Amino acid sequence: MSIDLNEQSTIVSQDDLAFDAKHIWHSYTSVTHPPPIFPVASASGVRLTLTDGRELVDGMSSWWSTIHGYNHPELNAAIEKQTQSMAHVMFGGLTHKPAIELAKKLVAMTPEALTTVFFADSGSVSVEVAIKMAIQYWRSLGNTRKKRLLTVRNGYHGDTLGAMAVCDPVNGMHSLFRGVLLEHVFVEAPQCRYGDVWEERYLDEFSSAIREHHEDLVGVILEPVVQGVGGMRFYSPEYLRRVEELCKAFGVLLLLDEIATGFGRTGTLFACEQAGVTPDIMCLGKALTGGYMTLAVTLCTDEVSHTISDNGVFMHGPTFMANPLACSVAGVSLDILNRGEWRQQVKGIEAALSEELQPLVELSCVADVRVLGAIGVVEMKEPVDMKTVQPMFVEEGIWVRPFGRLVYVMPPYIMSRDDLAFLGQGIRNVVERL
Repeated sequence: MSIDLNEQSTIVSQDDLAFDAKHIWHSYTSVTHPPPIFPVASASGVRLTLTDGRELVDGMSSWWSTIHGYNHPELNAAIEKQTQSMAHVMFGGLTHKPAIELAKKLVAMTPEALTTVFFADSGSVSVEVAIKMAIQYWRSLGNTRKKRLLTVRNGYHGDTLGAMAVCDPVNGMHSLFRGVLLEHVFVEAPQCRYGDVWEERYLDEFSSAIREHHEDLVGVILEPVVQGVGGMRFYSPEYLRRVEELCKAFGVLLLLDEIATGFGRTGTLFACEQAGVTPDIMCLGKALTGGYMTLAVTLCTDEVSHTISDNGVFMHGPTFMANPLACSVAGVSLDILNRGEWRQQVKGIEAALSEELQPLVELSCVADVRVLGAIGVVEMKEPVDMKTVQPMFVEEGIWVRPFGRLVYVMPPYIMSRDDLAFLGQGIRNVVERL
């Protein structure tokens, strides 16, 4: 009997799973007490097909990146076409069309003052680059006193050492590394919920901190409007607008981490648009390639890039910087966004998630339900047990990856109303069982 090699390559046997459990260290897991792992054979549209044939409606967009859905014909074609010329070439002393075209699109669609594009490997690395830019900017001006950043608690900016240092040092994912990381200046997370009437007291602590520490600060770093892994908290755009005013008043750079919020997730192309704010440095990643390949960028103003460059060179250069395959697929992903369909898609997701999830607020185990753009969050009163809850979602035919006390979804923009209803029903069934 002949064997279809393509089909054969997707089969995950029990031996494969045993090897995986013994030798492969998955993200945020213990190798000695591994969580349940579900092998995927294929993915298309908004569905993941497991090797046992079960289909799951994906509520996570593969960690918020696959905004156009899986196996997208235009994105597939971009990858295939690029392989015919070159899969990779170093970006030291060389350049290529995919990188140039992608940079043109990014400069055109981001806030006007962001004119310089630096290509990075991942979101965490783009934050590292942003921090290094801020430090090198001030050193290029002869100021070596400025060494720290000001940020808010409940933030998340990545898993590399520099990025970890600006994550919440007490309640964040990286509290284990406290005392090892550089120590920055932290204030309480924004207390003004999205949609709240603004009160001056919301800015009191931040205002005091920047007044006290501005001579030591290279910059302020924030996730605009939505704090991601640090709690999926939505805060007033007015807070961000006022932070920008203080940064300008005290001569401090503003760094915005739009890795999770960029490319339409909050209802505007970039979350900073909701506050009318333009940062000095912006980080983008995740959805940049439509979830196809790892790629991120750090954009900055001419003031930042020229000040550094007039006094030397910027000290960073990844091996796979501006990989042509990744740049090609990212360019087409941005073309799809520029067609504008995402605006109605995200509005539809927001309305559907509100309708599907809001009833859960009545349950005694639920602390809060909140929705913004294509983000839906059910905050539990107690942390969920992943080993118990993850298989429950799979049994419901949905892929939802909770953490801590949060059961949340960030679906692909193409998800239909019927699939959103199915996703919502599955979440309600699991939460009600809890």
